[in-house]
Amino acid sequence: MSAKNYTPADMLGELIRFDTTSRESNLDLINFVADYLNGHGVESQLFYDEDENKANLVASVGPDTLNGVVLSGHSDVVPVDGQDWSSNPFEMVERDGRLYGRGSCDMKGYLATALALVPDFQKSDIKLPIHIVLTYDEETTCGGADRLMPELTALGFNPRAVIIGEPTMMQLVNAHKGTCTLETTVTGLSAHTSMPHLGVNAIAVASELIQELGRLQEKLREHPSPLRGLDPPHSTITVGLINGGTQFNIVPGECVIGWDIRSVPGDDPDEFVRHLNKAAEALIPKMRETAPAANIQTEYLHRGKAFVPVDDSPAEELVKAVTGINDTLAVGFGTEAVNYQDAGMSVVVYGPGSIEQAHKPDEFISVDQMNQCADFMRDLVTYLER
Repeated sequence: MSAKNYTPADMLGELIRFDTTSRESNLDLINFVADYLNGHGVESQLFYDEDENKANLVASVGPDTLNGVVLSGHSDVVPVDGQDWSSNPFEMVERDGRLYGRGSCDMKGYLATALALVPDFQKSDIKLPIHIVLTYDEETTCGGADRLMPELTALGFNPRAVIIGEPTMMQLVNAHKGTCTLETTVTGLSAHTSMPHLGVNAIAVASELIQELGRLQEKLREHPSPLRGLDPPHSTITVGLINGGTQFNIVPGECVIGWDIRSVPGDDPDEFVRHLNKAAEALIPKMRETAPAANIQTEYLHRGKAFVPVDDSPAEELVKAVTGINDTLAVGFGTEAVNYQDAGMSVVVYGPGSIEQAHKPDEFISVDQMNQCADFMRDLVTYLER
């Protein structure tokens, strides 16, 4: 494929065209990026999932070493189902200084900027390489990053800094909350509602558990984190799903509660689960008087650790040196920073766009934010030429 140059906005339009909703394959986008990079003489390594339906991509520009700086972002996006868009979410539209489309801010805008600037990276005299990393399934399980980290470690990958371009409005983030999703299943006993005493109402039991989670949430408000930028500044517990019962005249025999924990660095979500389990243990004996098989069980569906600040972080120091930024923030949303951190790499989150626009209909990133991101990457090149 011959070399083709793009502006960051034009490249964003290309990336948005690919429906990389997490339930879909991302290979069309990955292959497009690999072909584009190959046209510029840059080889890509692809690391596939078990079904070879998705892939991570790693490409390097500059000296042939495994240190340098990683510009990392996820290729997948959240669904548009049920959302009222004013234009096709998979066609970029520019209006009033904004670039609209699914994934524009979360986080194809960052990836588009890095990819569009590859020719600039190549023309430079950088002393350390720039590695571009695209992952899959960040929006669901972080499975792509989970699979990629051992591969990078086996290769001897040892970057000076990893910069994940999640939307932070070009503010430097060195910490974020942990993200856990859980499911609590209440097993009661069905009965006719004319004789409810012969059953165990699983929805009624679930409601008591939900109230207990609410009381725990109130206690958490009393322990805010000192980290700047968290909103709210404490850990949160949210019940997002309830599924129980089959018909109005049947005592429900089962109810499932789906809930979410966002834990500030330093809080242990296991403690919150133990708190709920203690409340459940107090309810079970009464349930089993009527239904010996009655039970309450809680399991993690997904668990993402908190991203914690690190003293003397090389990644922090690098971004501060390039940008002149002095302050750091913590945020409430999760990222792949924990994956890199657990693999022993120094990492920060720093990218264009606002998280307030992510996952919404008419998602957008401003042209100004894209320009600021491009300026940062050019300044990074200048810094790496020293």
